[in-house]
Amino acid sequence: MAWDSLCSGDLRRPKIRSTSRWTRGRQSSAGTPSLEELRRLLCTRTSPTGHVDEVWPNLYVGDLYVARDKAQLSRMGISHVVNAAAGRFRINTGPTFYNDLPVHYYGVEAEDNPNFDLSIHFYPVAQYIREALNSPRGKVLVHCAMGISRSATLVLAFLMICEDLPLADAIRTVRSHRGICPNSGFLKQLQELDLQLARGAGRGAETC
Repeated sequence: MAWDSLCSGDLRRPKIRSTSRWTRGRQSSAGTPSLEELRRLLCTRTSPTGHVDEVWPNLYVGDLYVARDKAQLSRMGISHVVNAAAGRFRINTGPTFYNDLPVHYYGVEAEDNPNFDLSIHFYPVAQYIREALNSPRGKVLVHCAMGISRSATLVLAFLMICEDLPLADAIRTVRSHRGICPNSGFLKQLQELDLQLARGAGRGAETC
């Protein structure tokens, strides 16, 4: 089965999980993994994916259901929402949808398509997440439709840019809390980011 077809399959969803086990720092010295190695990492067994999971302290990855459940967001104390599937024909929430909540909104009009260039959003979204997490009582939800590809890719990029995690370690960190499946094009873009950061050509320090 092709990777992108496999990723389009639904991952079963219970509810919310969080954990206190986190990995920090660019420690791996094995270099940027190949696509095949990344796919093996992503296919390791994990718990069923919920509507929303905490994958890093106060940073959550979720799907369209939790993004539209304002009562749930309020209970969770979410202060910032990053919609990685914004736009009229996708998940059209927008800032006015959250007017009755103390929530800041950031929209990314991205397609879950291997040919879509999501990398142009890596640094702006990473900076937004960093500033949100640094704000008083900051809790960030990054979501797309299923919470496994677009949103997961942006969170992986954040961990690489702002938390100095190599790509493989970022995947292991997120996968320990949530099943994710970025499409093949997004994996290649994350590979390129990993190479840039390893060469010191990225802008992680000045962004975060």
